[in-house]
Parts: sequence; structure tokens; C-alpha cells
Amino acid sequence: MADGKYFSTTKKGEIHELKEELASLDRPKKKEAVKKVIAAMTVGKDVSMLFPHVVNCMQTEDLELKKLVYLYLINYAKTQPDLAIMAVNTFVKDSQEPNPLIRALAVRTMGCIRVDKITEYLCDPLQRCLKDDDPYVRKTAAVCVAKLFDINPELVEDRGFLDMLRDMLSDANPMVVANALAALQEIQEISGKEVLQITSHTLFKLLAALNECTEWGQVFILDSLINYQVQDSKDAEKIVERVLPRLQHVNSAVVLSAAKVVLRMMEEVRNDELIKVWTRKMAPPLVTLLSAEPEVQYVALRNINLIVQRWPQILAHEVKVFFCKYNDPIYVKMEKLEIMIKLASEKNIDQVLLEFKEYAQEIDVDFVRKAVRAIGRCAVSLEKAAQRCISVLLELIQTKVNYVVQEAVIVIKDIFRRYPNQYESIIAQLCENLESLDEPEAKASMIWIIGEYAERIDNADELLETFLETFPEETSMVQLQLLTATVKLFLKKPTDSVQRMIQLVLSCATNETDNPDLRDRAYVYWRLLSTDPEVSLLVINRQSRQGLADTRV
Repeated sequence: MADGKYFSTTKKGEIHELKEELASLDRPKKKEAVKKVIAAMTVGKDVSMLFPHVVNCMQTEDLELKKLVYLYLINYAKTQPDLAIMAVNTFVKDSQEPNPLIRALAVRTMGCIRVDKITEYLCDPLQRCLKDDDPYVRKTAAVCVAKLFDINPELVEDRGFLDMLRDMLSDANPMVVANALAALQEIQEISGKEVLQITSHTLFKLLAALNECTEWGQVFILDSLINYQVQDSKDAEKIVERVLPRLQHVNSAVVLSAAKVVLRMMEEVRNDELIKVWTRKMAPPLVTLLSAEPEVQYVALRNINLIVQRWPQILAHEVKVFFCKYNDPIYVKMEKLEIMIKLASEKNIDQVLLEFKEYAQEIDVDFVRKAVRAIGRCAVSLEKAAQRCISVLLELIQTKVNYVVQEAVIVIKDIFRRYPNQYESIIAQLCENLESLDEPEAKASMIWIIGEYAERIDNADELLETFLETFPEETSMVQLQLLTATVKLFLKKPTDSVQRMIQLVLSCATNETDNPDLRDRAYVYWRLLSTDPEVSLLVINRQSRQGLADTRV
């Protein structure tokens, strides 16, 4: 906290004072000056004019002072490349220091200075450090290769650094293995070429390092195992045996990476009993992730969402843990809702519907809409639960909340399409809410229902006429649906009033619109009606069933 004083100076002539202090022979005074320079640089002041004076401070045995100077160099070397060359000799000298911390610091800093002139001088020190006796220096040098590849890929390939990294995967130190692996993965991502091939020998080394390296090292190793091509089922079983303990790790990234490896290997295993055991072991760690902070929860939920699409049995009995809490952020609630839909089954549908009904009465409009749609998706995917879902939707319609009613109408239309001629008894209740519909999708859905079941609705022509009054002002979605519904009504109930309606709609759609889709559909219908009404009915009924597969979850 004592270093806070360096950030509070706003004196005039400060740069001149700093130059004098940087040139001082008094080491503590010189260090104080460098700290002031770093503080000024941190708050955004331009102290690049001090570059030569700061570089002169590199020649020191003081590790703290050397770190500060290196930090300054990383920041300003790009804007002062010619002056940065002055530091090269010191870098090379430091890379041969007896102290491994200084050797590692030198090679790390040279890797961070993205100046072409300096990268030429980096190769020899980097090659030495990759073979250094100290594992700390080796692991630092491994990461430096990835940075050098980003600056000059050809140089890395020509000097054989990639082969050296591959050899380091067999290093005795687990952290060196993890860093070499991380560097190879980054290079593979940058280049788009396959530079990392995991063989059975490499696999053994990686699994041995897994238990001993840091948590982020474990993440790199686990992520690389996903791309390993297993030889047979036994090979996959051995990998899972070594990876399963990682599911109990305190770090959520390690847990998710381990889960990915287990799921990948489950695809290769033929033993059903073993798969059942693994799925039981995977559920508790995944559930535990939901007790973390919201940001971690969100990442975990996104991963769980993918997992349950392929392996729903893993969390089939855990649907309750995904029930939304009152203080969950909206992005967490939305993800939980998606997972609940996927985990809904005939056994738990009553619990799930009770939750959805509660969510549909909350304050957040987007969340309410999503909850109502969730009820519809459950009805579409679970045939035996469809009646219960419709009952809940009708209860929500009775609340007379505008946006709830509109969403309910939209999802009921999907249910009608999924289960034709089964739930028409509720149409009368839907028609009572026509006046509250003002959103295009809700209007289009209600119009579709009226057209589809025109023969069972006594006043279908009157209902459609209320929409036709505003035909020119409606969106294209509503206009297209009105056109089709009116044609259906005419084919099913060819009365004089309906005939006037169809002539009005076809005239408007062909003469008074700029929408080519609407105009073309109107011409097609007109010609069909002029030639053979029976064929027209077949064509239009077929069209009304179109998209049925899309409503199935």
C-alpha cells in the first residue's frame, strides 16, 4: 500500500527530476525513480522520452529493479524499436545468469517485446532456455515459443522450436509438460495446421503429469485428450479411469474439461454397465457447479445444455436443481429454462409445469414470454403431457395479461399443428381474446387457427373480417396468413359474404402491395380457385401442415 504515493505526483519539471534520479549512483534512489516512471506510465502519462535512461538501469543485480525496467521495456519497445536494440545485449547476458529467475525473466521479456529486430536475437537464448537444467526456465521458454510463432512463424519452424516443444511433452516436470502442451495448442490454433499429434506414448506422459501439475495445466492436458484417437474400448476405459477423479476438483474449469473427456470417451466404450456407472458419477460434480457465482453458473449451464442434448440420462433425476431462484440473474434463468425443457419427462412434467406457470407470472417480460413458450415446447415434445400443458396455458390466458395471452396463442397454434383435430374445444376461449392481440406473430397465429378450423367456428367470417379491416397496414407475416386463412374459409364455407371477402383480399394482395411474396401467393391462389376448387383445398391444406416438423422438439 506504501507504493500508492507514486501515483499522486503532479509536479512540473518532473521529467527532468526523474532523468537526474535515474542517472544517480545511489541504488535506492534509482529504484525509487524507476517506480515513479512505472507509476506515471500506468496512469497513462507519456514517459517514452526516458527510454535510454531507463534502459541504462538494466545493468543491475537487483531483481526487483530489473523487473521494473523490463516492464517499462515491454510497454515502450514497439514505439522505440531502435532504442530497444540497446537492451539486447543485456537480455542475452541475463539469459545466461546463474539465477534461474533472471534467466526466465529475460527470455519472457524478449518474447513479450513484439519487435522484429529483437526476435532475431531471441532464438539463441530461447534454444538454451528450452534445454535449461531448471524446470522454471524451461516452462517459461515453452510459452515464449508460442509468442515468437505469433510474430514470426517461419523462424520458429526453421529453427526447430516445434520439435523441441514436442520433445518437452516427455519432460520429467509436469509443469513443463503442461506449458509445452499449451504452447503447441496455441500454435495449432494460430496456424490452422496440425502440429500436435498425441500418440499412445505421449498419452501416457500426459496422464502421468495430470495429477501433479497446477489446475490450469490440468485444463490444457484434459482439453488435448479430447482429440486423442483411441485404439479400442479398453483404451478409452483406461483414460476415463485416470480422468474421473478430476471431476471432484475445486476448479470449475477442470471439472468441465474432465466432463468433456469422459463424454468423448463414452462414445467409444461398448460396455453399457460401465457407461451407467460413469453417468451416475458425472451428475453430482455438474450439479455442484450451480452453487458457484452467477458467471461460472452461466458457463456451466451452457455446457450442461449441450451435455443433456446427447446424454439426458446424466441429469434426468436432477431437474429440481435447475429451478430458478428469485435472485438469479436473467441470463442464468434463461439457460435454466432451456435445460428444464430438455429434461422434462412424463415423470416430472407436473413439477416442471408448476414452475413454468409460476415463472409466467413474474415481472420480467422476456422471461415470462420464454416460460410460456417453454410450456408449449413441452406439449409438443411430450404427447401424453399435452393436455396438462394446454390446461396451464388456458389458466394463463384467464389472467388477461396482454403479453402472456399473446404468447399463449402462439404456442397453442404450434400444439394444434402438432396434434391436429385433438384440442379444438379450446378455440372458443381463444376467440374471446381477439381484441387483445396486437403483435404480428400472435395475430398470425390466431388467424391460422381461424382458417384451419373455419368449419367448426360459427362466426369465422366475422372474426376474419375484423382483421381484414386493417389489411393494408399489417405486417407481411399477418397479410400472408390472412390471405391463406380467407381462401381456406371460402373453400370450406363458400357463402356470399365470404365470396366478397376473398375478392377483396385477392384484389388488395395483387394490386395494392409491394410485397412480391404476398402478390405471387395471391396470384397462385386466384388461378387455383379459378380452375379447380377441390385441388385448391388439397394444396392449401397441405401448405397449412408445412413446418409441422419444425414445431417438434
